[in-house]
Amino acid sequence: MNGAVWILASIGVPVVMGLVLLCVPSIRKRSAVVGITAAGLIMTALSVFAAVGSGAGSVTLWYLAKGVPVYFQIDSVGQLFASMVTLVWLCGGAFAFSYMKHEENEKWYYGCYLLVYGIVNGLDFSGNIVTFYMFYELMTILSFPLVLHSRSREAIMAGLRYLFYSFCGAYLVLFGIYFLYRYGTTLTFTAGGVLDPQLTAGRESFLLFVAFLMILGFGVKAGMFPLHGWLPVAHPVAPAPASAVLSGIIVKSGVLGMLRVVYYLFGTAFLRGSWVQYVWLSLALFTVFMGSMLAYRERVLKKRLAYSTVSQISYILFGLAVMNQTAFTGSMLHVVCHACIKSGLFLVAGAVIVQTGKTRVEELTGIGKEMPVLLWCYTICSLALIGIPPTGGFLSKWYLAMGALEGNALPVFGWLGPVVLLVSALLTAGYLLPVTIRGFFPGQGFDYGNLQKREPGVAMLLPILILTSVSVFVGMFPSALVRFLGGMLW
Repeated sequence: MNGAVWILASIGVPVVMGLVLLCVPSIRKRSAVVGITAAGLIMTALSVFAAVGSGAGSVTLWYLAKGVPVYFQIDSVGQLFASMVTLVWLCGGAFAFSYMKHEENEKWYYGCYLLVYGIVNGLDFSGNIVTFYMFYELMTILSFPLVLHSRSREAIMAGLRYLFYSFCGAYLVLFGIYFLYRYGTTLTFTAGGVLDPQLTAGRESFLLFVAFLMILGFGVKAGMFPLHGWLPVAHPVAPAPASAVLSGIIVKSGVLGMLRVVYYLFGTAFLRGSWVQYVWLSLALFTVFMGSMLAYRERVLKKRLAYSTVSQISYILFGLAVMNQTAFTGSMLHVVCHACIKSGLFLVAGAVIVQTGKTRVEELTGIGKEMPVLLWCYTICSLALIGIPPTGGFLSKWYLAMGALEGNALPVFGWLGPVVLLVSALLTAGYLLPVTIRGFFPGQGFDYGNLQKREPGVAMLLPILILTSVSVFVGMFPSALVRFLGGMLW
């Protein structure tokens, strides 16, 4: 079977299984719901890995208009993102089988979870900007129920804010697509860009403005300032496994959108040295620092992790904005590492909530005495996010810093970027490690007599252990991944 078949299977299988859960009322027993969900996740994962392993393949489903096909293809970017999505989605699903016992509307959650999985696969394998945009909008609509799951007033308001911000950003992208169709040779993703030099002559300033609007539009989903407001309120109200995929995967769709726009539509040759690059770099660095400061001040653990996502995603955006091979490699490394690390941290927060009901940082004093394995996972993930060797976070930030220093055309950002990244790393340590210190060393005033062993079961703990292990493995054995990333565009 060729790659095209596996692409369609990776999209169609979870969508069909999700619709079965949502639309067949006779499926009521929890064992049946969990069984269908597990089968859907496993079959989809096998399809994704088969597509990625095939190395090539493309398929056109139909034409929306003349010269505008719904088109999928397998390239190196799609291979990376689809593999990352599958790892996180499997871990989040396995964790949810235990976590969702404590939540209502479990069947609805699993149905939406499968649907979004299929749509995200379609996003990753999209071969042109129209297909990408269509699946991008579908992902927003179908992930909305995950944010809304608890049906509380807070969740409803957070979900509506998520929709509002996402649609506003998407309209900016749609605006850009119209002009790409007019001034480009094709809408298919092409390394180096698709702009027609003859048509764009004399219109460079306008097209730079269009490119900036598209970057800003996708920046909404990525949580880039000034359109980040949805992220800190949406993540905390969602169930923990949903927060894990929202932070680890959904926000990466914005990153993927920017990557496609800059490297595959407009081209770095057109954008490098322009005001768009400098404004993008400025926004990314400001968001890095702002997100870290807000996370440092936040007392609720899930909200702290959400603000941390705002900061960490902008590490990736900074690397993309530098526009050289080293920084690009660092960005893609951080895409992988952040997906595993942050998903693992949100799952840890969920396990703590289930086992203890505690949500605030100050309530976690002595938690390491009750759940030592869980807190060790939290600690390792925290060290990886800070960038301590030999974790993957150290490697990604090393490449980002080296890439910035190589940017000869960036006289200010060449030194400012590494400085901001270093300060942000110190702030990251400041808002993550106190949980570890107080958790393992609660002090003399702690009541040791009422300690209870509350370690979560294997079903919860195993996905966290896998994500934690991957975050370390990438840092210890990076050679193959670095070679793959280095050859993606250069």
